[in-house]
Amino acid sequence: MPRIVRETLVSIRDLVIAWAPFIVIGLGLLVLTYILLDPTPPHHVVLATGPEASAYDEFGKRYAAELKRYRVNVELRRTVGSRENLVLLRDGKQAVDLAFVQGGSSETLRTNENEDIEPVVSLGSLFYEPVWIFYRAERLRELNSLTQLRGKRVNIGMRGSGTPGLFMRLLRANDMERDDLERSLLGETDAVVNLLDGKLDAIAMVNAPEAPMVQMLLQTPGIRLYEFKNGEAYARRYRYISPVTLPRGVASIALDVPNHDMELIAPTTSLVARENIHPAIIELFVQAATRIHNAPGWIARAGQFPSAAANEFPLAKDAERFYRTGPPLLQRYLPFWLGNLIDRMWVALFSIVAVLIPLSRLVPPLYRFRIRSRIFRWYRNLRMIEYELEERQRSREELAESLDKLEARVASISVPLGYAEELYALRQHIELVRARLRN
Repeated sequence: MPRIVRETLVSIRDLVIAWAPFIVIGLGLLVLTYILLDPTPPHHVVLATGPEASAYDEFGKRYAAELKRYRVNVELRRTVGSRENLVLLRDGKQAVDLAFVQGGSSETLRTNENEDIEPVVSLGSLFYEPVWIFYRAERLRELNSLTQLRGKRVNIGMRGSGTPGLFMRLLRANDMERDDLERSLLGETDAVVNLLDGKLDAIAMVNAPEAPMVQMLLQTPGIRLYEFKNGEAYARRYRYISPVTLPRGVASIALDVPNHDMELIAPTTSLVARENIHPAIIELFVQAATRIHNAPGWIARAGQFPSAAANEFPLAKDAERFYRTGPPLLQRYLPFWLGNLIDRMWVALFSIVAVLIPLSRLVPPLYRFRIRSRIFRWYRNLRMIEYELEERQRSREELAESLDKLEARVASISVPLGYAEELYALRQHIELVRARLRN
C-alpha cells in the first residue's frame, strides 16, 4: 500500500476513534429518547361503532380502510350504540381505544357511574345525527307537538344506545314523563318493522341521514316525519343540540321528498378516545376524518366537518393543532412514518445536539493528544539511552544497538502530515544522541 494512502487511512482512523465516545453517547441518547417518546403508532386499535348496518358501522369500515394504508389494523367492535360505546371507552380495563359518541351521552351516565373511570378526549365532531320521529299518519294525523304522543305506543330506542336518554330529556322539556307513553326498547330494525305493521304508533331514532332505515322511511307512504318547529328552543336548553334543516327534495328530487324544508334538531356525533391514546393515532384518525366527513351531506355543507366546535369532551391537543394549522409541515411532503418520527423527536434532537456541541470541543485536544502521544512516548526510551550514556551503565556498543532499534521503530510510525514536523524533530534528536555516542 502506498505510504500516502496508509497515512491518510491512519489519520481517518484516529479521527474516528477520537469521535467514537461522542458518537456512542449521541446514539445512546437517541435510543433512550426513542424509547421514552415512542413515536411509532401501535399497529392495532379498537374502535367501538354501533349496530350492524348502522351509520356508525359503515363509517367504522371506512376508517378501517383509511388506516390500513398506514399499517394500522382497526378492529371494529359492534355495540348497541353511543351509550355503550362511552361505557366501554371509560372502562378501566381499556376495552376500546376509540368510539363514536353521540352528543348528550355523558349526561345519561353521570348518575350511574362511579369515580373509577378513564378520562377521555374528543378528536372532533364528525356529523349531525338528527332526531327522527317517524309516525303513522292515520294514527296521529298531523303531529305538531310531542305532547300528542301521550298514551301512544312509541319505541324510544334500544337500551345501551344514546337515543332513550335523549328522547326522555325531550319529553321532560315538554312536561311529560316516561309513564305518559307505552314505551318499548326495540332495536332499529325491529322498531321499523313494527311501525310498518301498525304495532307501533311512532318510533324515535337518532341516526345520520345516510342510514338506510332513515332514507327508506322518508319515502314510505303513510309514514310521516315530525318537524321540530321550535328547534332553536331545544338548542338553547341543551348545549349539545343544534337546529338543522332537511332541505326540500334532498331524499328524492324526482319525488320531491320531503316536499318542503323541514326543521329538525340534531346532536353532533364526535370521535372520542382514551386520554392516553398514542398521539400518532390521533393524527391518523383526524386526517382520516377529514377525508371521510368533509364532503357535503343531506344536512351539512362541504367542509363543515370534522370540526373542533360542538365538542362535549375536551379536545385532544394534537387534534386541536390539526384544526388550527392543518397537518404538520413535514407530513405534507414526507411519508407519514418519517414525518411523524421527526415531528415527535425534533425537540429531543435539538436538546441532544445542544448537549453534544459543548462536549465536542474536547475532540480536537483528544485527537492531538492521540497523534502526539504516538511520537512523544519514544522520548522516554531516548532519555533512558542518554541517561545510561552519562552514567556509563552500559557500553557504547550496546547503547548504539538500542538506539538503532529505537530508530527503526520510529521509522515505522505513521502520522498525519500536519504532525510530520514533530516526527522529524524526534528523528533529529535521535541523531543528536547518536552523535554523542560517537564522541
